Amino acid sequence: MLRIIILVALACIACRWALGKWPWDYLRSQSPRAAELKQARSLLGVQAGASRDEVIAAHRRLTAMVHPDRGGSHQAMQEANAARDLLLGEMPGLRDGTGG
Repeated sequence: MLRIIILVALACIACRWALGKWPWDYLRSQSPRAAELKQARSLLGVQAGASRDEVIAAHRRLTAMVHPDRGGSHQAMQEANAARDLLLGEMPGLRDGTGG
């Protein structure tokens, strides 16, 4: 029995070391807001904690590729704009409209 407990503990530590999360973290569901933020960051290609300038620059790069005048679609532009707005809205000091 002790051998099984030690093996389970080692497996948990290996999971944390290799994947960066404890095994039980995979059992929790992600909040819808967190999932939206992750998708927005993925779409724009920025990391968590990206600065305002990084988000804006990533948005400009993406819209240069997906703009309808360049063969893109209106839906792709709407998604890019929504991702930018969501990420900028999450930044501290920007929710009250003061700009920083």
